[in-house]
Amino acid sequence: MILFMKKFQVITLFPEMCGGVFGNSMMWKAQKDGHVTLETIHLREFGIGPRKQVDDTPYGGGDGMLLMVEPLWNAIMQAKSLDPSAKVLLMTPRGSRWKQADARSYSESTHGYIFVCGRYEGYDERIMSLVDEEISVGDYVLTGGELPAMTIIDSIVRLIPGVLGGSESAAVESFVDGKTLEYPQYTRPEVWQDMRVPDVLLSGHHGQIAAWRAKHSKKAG
Repeated sequence: MILFMKKFQVITLFPEMCGGVFGNSMMWKAQKDGHVTLETIHLREFGIGPRKQVDDTPYGGGDGMLLMVEPLWNAIMQAKSLDPSAKVLLMTPRGSRWKQADARSYSESTHGYIFVCGRYEGYDERIMSLVDEEISVGDYVLTGGELPAMTIIDSIVRLIPGVLGGSESAAVESFVDGKTLEYPQYTRPEVWQDMRVPDVLLSGHHGQIAAWRAKHSKKAG
């Protein structure tokens, strides 16, 4: 039984980037089965003037353009009006590093989430008064926040009960304890180009198989 439907909203200048991810595979199924709603909000619709301007040069000089506070502010307020208790998450390299434990915690929360995807050289800092958390997916810089947002949404959605096929699918995998990577796995055929499946996995001895898997799990770096 589905207790509640989790709502994800992504504020972006390029909503078409999200379509392929949200419309396929597990994401599509999670929506079809009523576990989540995945929506985009086009930042350009909140642009200023006849050209729907969303960016401008930074005060104090410097290269590049910044996303302006007014379009971002209005887009976030629109998203909040659709889900008042939603948490606003800003995708930025200066944010806290996303971890599997975060994905688990967010999947168990009853809150919806509003993802703000940056572009260009960043955003007007005044938008931070609406942001609940800054999140990074690694120590590198991308051209925008869409890929991090989709990565994080994927990591959350797959942990929502009922989304993955088997009850053990998310319980035994890399980073589930924050320390180890998943053990090697095999399927048919037993022999491929002289490479054999380890005998212990064919033995049917659950204790020995568990010991082998524990031994061959790697420590996360």
